[in-house]
Amino acid sequence: MPILMAVCTVIGILIGTFYTSHFSGNKLNIINSGSNRLNNLLHIIDDQYVDSVNIDDLVEKAMPLILAELDPHSVYISADEVQMATDDLKGSFSGVGVEFVIRNDTLRIQNVIKNGPADRAGILAGDKLVAVDGKPFVGKEVTNAEAMHRLKGKKGTKVKIGILRGKQQGVKTFEVTRDDIVTHSVSATYMLDDETGYIRIKNFGENTFGEVLSSLAELSQSGFKNLMIDLRDNNGGLMASAIQIADEFLPKNRLIVYTEGRKQPRQSYMSTGRGSYQDVPLVVLLNANSASAAEIFAGAIQDNDRGTIIGRRSFGKGLVQNQLDFTDGSLLRLTIARYYTPSGRCIQKPYTDGKDKEYEDDILQRYAHGEFFSEDSIKHEGPKYHTSIGRTVYGGGGITPDYFVPEDTTGMTSYYKEAAMSGLIQQYAFEYTDEHREELKNYETMPELLAHLTKQDLVEKFVAYADKNGLQRRNLMVAKSRRLLESYLNSRIIYNMLDEQAWMEYLNRDDPDVRKGLKVFTDNASWPKLSETDKKSKK
Repeated sequence: MPILMAVCTVIGILIGTFYTSHFSGNKLNIINSGSNRLNNLLHIIDDQYVDSVNIDDLVEKAMPLILAELDPHSVYISADEVQMATDDLKGSFSGVGVEFVIRNDTLRIQNVIKNGPADRAGILAGDKLVAVDGKPFVGKEVTNAEAMHRLKGKKGTKVKIGILRGKQQGVKTFEVTRDDIVTHSVSATYMLDDETGYIRIKNFGENTFGEVLSSLAELSQSGFKNLMIDLRDNNGGLMASAIQIADEFLPKNRLIVYTEGRKQPRQSYMSTGRGSYQDVPLVVLLNANSASAAEIFAGAIQDNDRGTIIGRRSFGKGLVQNQLDFTDGSLLRLTIARYYTPSGRCIQKPYTDGKDKEYEDDILQRYAHGEFFSEDSIKHEGPKYHTSIGRTVYGGGGITPDYFVPEDTTGMTSYYKEAAMSGLIQQYAFEYTDEHREELKNYETMPELLAHLTKQDLVEKFVAYADKNGLQRRNLMVAKSRRLLESYLNSRIIYNMLDEQAWMEYLNRDDPDVRKGLKVFTDNASWPKLSETDKKSKK
């Protein structure tokens, strides 16, 4: 009996000590130690907090904040946002097949994909979408995110769309069966002149390599001898696609890119030598919005001295993310490594953490200190590296082009800036298109439509429209900016009536980067050579 009482006393002391440390004023000792602090914190909140708490919602809000302490490109994407975040990379989604703009809290159909679900149902460009599945869809709730949420859905499901058309009275309802909609990475493929082919790549997705091969085959039919690849405003995508495309232009056993991280040993990606376009003179166009996979491709071409880079310094994203899918449909993109170009440079620009304000504002800061307009303003903060033949290149912040082309500010005025940034030009262009759609349908090619538009005095009509909508007429500024205003108006109407390729054909007609690329081909200068400075440093 004494032994039994002693054992019970010891057990009582142990239990008392446990409860004292876990459920008294010492709770913070647990929270502040060990690897399960977050789990302990959430458990205590769920168990003892004064009000009921949705723990799942709390975690959903906390995860982005935790990742924001790491780097600018580690992100958490909720289940609701996953489809929108992955559609471009997959190259397809299931929906109704329309392009739209939002004007005055109303969704207006800008283009209808040929032979797509909406086209088969009878919906036309210019229609106003005012209801979805019998419920009004107008006013402040009309946003891009909400429109995509309502119009996208599983293949084979039906959606009823209420349409207002032109001057017709009443809402007309169309039943549309959702289907797979292909999204293209290559937005333009055509001949700039008799010898020069042009390919514009918007992003690098799962289908980009196949699309580029199709574009190259199409250009081959036209007998191209030179090739210009436009990666301006291409914010990247899948590294594998950039590697596949670079492989088409490089001889065997050339390093394309390598990755390395704290837990990721170096992995090198080499060219196979099976590419069909290893000897084609090549120019690549970049600007400050060219990032990630676009920089991988450009870095491989530049460091292997395979082609010439033209434009302005690229964005500077040299971090590799791994995608982890959660069972609830959400996903995590976590930075696991850095990628390095063949010369060994990491072109990731500096950052403090994921909330770095300077990192977010870097492009604006570049603009402010003149980098868009003067090559001398480019800050080379990283170390020097050398290409395969010994040319000097720099790490620490993007790909610096071989030929710098300043942004064209000829004709720029405060009137033009306000007209463009306020959205008035796009709004007028859409309304003009809508009002004259039947007439404009008669012009099926860009040159035909442009010839018609140049006779319409669009600048004067826009200035009168803008004056009625809060942008006061400034005759001297309008005269100075006339070329810019006319170009912007023409380009938007061409885009509204034709397609993205026609739009690019128009914009490229007098584009400084394109002009410089064509001159490089004319001068037989697309294959890089050592500068006198590099020759001296090599000696």
